[in-house]
Amino acid sequence: MSDTFHGEAEGCFLYSRHWNPSNKYLADAIARMEGAEEAWVTASGMAAITNTILHICNTGDHIVSSMTTYGGTFAFLENYLTKFQIKVTFVDITNISEVEAAILPNTKLIYTESVTNPLLRVSDIPALASIANKHNVKLVIDNTFTPMIVSPIKLGAHIVVYSMTKFINGKNDCIAGAICGNKEFIDSLIDVNTGTAMLLGPVLDPLRSSGILKNLHSLHIRMKQHSYNAQYLAEKFSAASIRTVYPGLSGSKDHEVLTRIMNPGFGYGGVITIDLATAERANKLMEMMELEDVGYLAVSLGYFKTLFSNPGKSTSSEVPEEIQLQMGLSEGLIRFSVGLDNDIERTWNRIENCIKTLGL
Repeated sequence: MSDTFHGEAEGCFLYSRHWNPSNKYLADAIARMEGAEEAWVTASGMAAITNTILHICNTGDHIVSSMTTYGGTFAFLENYLTKFQIKVTFVDITNISEVEAAILPNTKLIYTESVTNPLLRVSDIPALASIANKHNVKLVIDNTFTPMIVSPIKLGAHIVVYSMTKFINGKNDCIAGAICGNKEFIDSLIDVNTGTAMLLGPVLDPLRSSGILKNLHSLHIRMKQHSYNAQYLAEKFSAASIRTVYPGLSGSKDHEVLTRIMNPGFGYGGVITIDLATAERANKLMEMMELEDVGYLAVSLGYFKTLFSNPGKSTSSEVPEEIQLQMGLSEGLIRFSVGLDNDIERTWNRIENCIKTLGL
């Protein structure tokens, strides 16, 4: 009985907050996809991020984080962790010298995203892993934007977190997250007596796990189509002299890095950005694109329909305006999560018509 309760009896599930069959099947599949020893699934992407960080850090510790990161993550690092006297230094994650210079004796982890939200800067994971190992700190990577495209653990990252709400599930009909790492870390995370995830209880609903596991089987096909369509639109926007950021463009400042670290065959991802300089211009275009059935004005991503949003006023609104300016986040930035459109040329024609009608 004692072994069963502590999760040490093979094939036995006594307490569902710790493990249950549906969650275990999904966690094992995610771990295999990532090349990780183990994984644990959570009720949201933020649950995966916050539980990972809280489990690694104690009062008085220090974190080095990419300045460009999801707004909710930024708010947690900048505002919430202060109650534990955990300090965070935000850096340009693409400047490896700056990252290493920010490490202190009490630094416990380096945190970044494979492709950062929303500016699409690419983290050089092997270089960051080398620094992390040199200083005996953990490298934690949020790989939400690039499942299957990038395999952070195979590149040297210690822990990978996901919002499975996005590309992994692909349907925008659930909220879920995942934490991937070695067996020692996952076992510690869900320890009955001291595990952060076990005691804070962000467990994923098992019914949702079964749905995500079914959708996971089409992820490789979906990522290829998301990437193909995003590449097409990025090239069209760029040819129209609209400032466009997409790592798949040969002129992108991060093209070389992503090409070097990516798994071949899945493309460069399904997210692109364009910059229209002002929020007013961005809003006019997004509203008209929704009316013309290009997609939906919505803040999520990874859906089979194209989604677009203005990050500075939505998913990055937690980031103070002065820091948005410092990181280069324009108020006119539009982030596209490009969908699975079968006729992407028709989609571009609708977008182009909107641009011309509005005189942008």
